[in-house]
Amino acid sequence: MANKIILKDLFSGLQNQMSAQLSTNREFIMHPGSKGDSLEDTWIEWLRKYLPNRYCVDKAIIIDCTGQLSDQIDLVIYDQQYTPFVLTQNGIHYIPAEGVYAVFEVKPDLNGSIFSNGSNISYIEYAGRKIESVRRLKRTTTSIIDRGKKYDPRPLTKIVGGILASTNSIKKKETLEAHLKVAVGLKGIDMGCAVDYGAFFLDHSGDEDVKILDYAQRINDYYRNRILSNIEFSEADVSLVSFFFQLLRYLQQSIGTVAAIDLAEYSKSMKFEIDEEL
Repeated sequence: MANKIILKDLFSGLQNQMSAQLSTNREFIMHPGSKGDSLEDTWIEWLRKYLPNRYCVDKAIIIDCTGQLSDQIDLVIYDQQYTPFVLTQNGIHYIPAEGVYAVFEVKPDLNGSIFSNGSNISYIEYAGRKIESVRRLKRTTTSIIDRGKKYDPRPLTKIVGGILASTNSIKKKETLEAHLKVAVGLKGIDMGCAVDYGAFFLDHSGDEDVKILDYAQRINDYYRNRILSNIEFSEADVSLVSFFFQLLRYLQQSIGTVAAIDLAEYSKSMKFEIDEEL
């Protein structure tokens, strides 16, 4: 008889390892700024370890071909095959918007507020604003050659937006759901995880209007028009594995590969015209 392993036990070991690491950071790093950086680094290293190599993970600022910037993003999952440059200046990564698969805000607790733009808002609403700062950027798309065949520019892909935390001290699930429902349109949150509480995803209904040939308008209309159907939560003891499986499902089956970047649009900032034919 072939040997077997109990998958749930294997996943539980991974869950316990990650939980212990995050808990240690939360308890022993007392300076708020250092604690935040440590939590971000822990999530980044964990995803770098387990995501397929095609995905890069960093904290970064997202840029577009017009020079617009996003807010600083705690955790970015991005592509480097079709977006072949990432600029680094003074230790800060600048990633072209075309390469972004997903962005996450990292907090020690889902419960909390922050002073932003003249008012106190919840961490979850703040995460929505960070997500919007990325989704509103201009993304280009261009043709590619694959195995000798030229393919037309493809539509822009969705950008997963979420929030990650070590814990959740919001006592009522209804209250947490109400916070998540506030973020709509380009601010809409797709998924998240509080390690000792559970992973979650927000199930939306609505599709892109394929008759719209302006790809930027098409993707923006999708976010503005989609409707929240329900919010699903995992059990606490499988929060990390549930989050990882859901994230991978979105990346591989819902998004696929990002559109190729049009470098000619970026070269305009240097007043240099790229030759398109060899």
